[in-house]
Amino acid sequence: MPEFLKLHPPDQALRIFLEAVPIRDIPDEWMDTRQAAGKVTAESIYAPESLPAFTRSTVDGYAVTARDTFGASESLPAYLNIIGEIPMGVEPMLLIHAGEAAVIHTGGMLPENADAVVMLEHTQTLAQNQIEVFRPAAPGENVLLFGEDVHIGDEIISAGSRLKPSDLGGLLALGLLKVKTIIPPLVGIISSGDEIVPPSAVLKPGQIRDINSFTLAALIQQNGGEPIQYGIIPDKVKELSRAVSIALKECDIIIITAGSSASARDFTAEVINQMGNPGVIVHGVNVRPGKPTILAVCGQIPVIGLPGNPVSALVIAQRFILPLLNKFLKISHKSWHSTVLATLSTNLPSQTGREDWFPVHLNLVNERLIAVPIFFKSNLIFNLSRADGLICITTDANGLAAGTLVDVHILSL
Repeated sequence: MPEFLKLHPPDQALRIFLEAVPIRDIPDEWMDTRQAAGKVTAESIYAPESLPAFTRSTVDGYAVTARDTFGASESLPAYLNIIGEIPMGVEPMLLIHAGEAAVIHTGGMLPENADAVVMLEHTQTLAQNQIEVFRPAAPGENVLLFGEDVHIGDEIISAGSRLKPSDLGGLLALGLLKVKTIIPPLVGIISSGDEIVPPSAVLKPGQIRDINSFTLAALIQQNGGEPIQYGIIPDKVKELSRAVSIALKECDIIIITAGSSASARDFTAEVINQMGNPGVIVHGVNVRPGKPTILAVCGQIPVIGLPGNPVSALVIAQRFILPLLNKFLKISHKSWHSTVLATLSTNLPSQTGREDWFPVHLNLVNERLIAVPIFFKSNLIFNLSRADGLICITTDANGLAAGTLVDVHILSL
């Protein structure tokens, strides 16, 4: 059985790989803002107007001049005369003078001279046109000021930002109906193995349904790529070479599952090296699960060979494919899944120099988040399916003790 030439530390392997991937211009497109959730901005976006566009109330109550309420209390209320009601959706014609107030609703535009709003529950009606105010209002209280959110010309979203639902709301609030986004890179997925059959197949002895093609496709799509599945390729050099050759012409990134371990039948590295220089850059990463990972570049196209075990494939995809996608998408900030801090429930062993990833289940106990490790075998997909997240034991540690606070990388939905 051939041995790995060198086991690279994972951070070093990722750095070497990303440095070897040529910087390419990925095309962009204008698209409907309402459909742009999860897309990555191709350029910075600047506010065409200020937001809010006018000073408005955040509560139902009375528009007032704040100084008229100073010192007001339940025992010594301020008395104000009601001069009218401010209509919604139009500029008010009222002018607030000393000792006066106007009825205003949430979102209503403040009239001239008013600088605060007294909440309805802090008042009492005395007569048709007079109220008592039981609490003082400071200038700007219960009010959104003109331009308080953004001013015209402000950079509101930088280039290389993944658009969140809240971003779409902000863009639409500014009347920006189109946004320029980077077109998702095409990611070819090739699954290899004589024992692998489609999920729809009735299994015969010795056969395994294809898992990786579909879990990887979902992960890629969720993180900004466009997956293209090339089906299941037999364990034959000629067949795998043909599939990789086609994918190199059609895709920006290629992923090959299985065929990366150092066994006599696993010839993925050999095939990759025939497809263009520099070929295989890394074959073997000191990480568990996923040691037999291949990182390569064929001409301009990065190629990643993943272990066939589904847990290993997904862990390595998180570790190497997502940073590669971020490079293609020109993500302007480090992007990993959300993390939460939790207390480890039990000791976890590890080996110094190796990066270990463990799936964990999260429990809330006495208002503390507890991370319970799932001791797994990397070919059992439901070990990962049952997990809420992953924790990492870094290369400089020889394990983690129970009670340690750990970062849990939440798995994508």
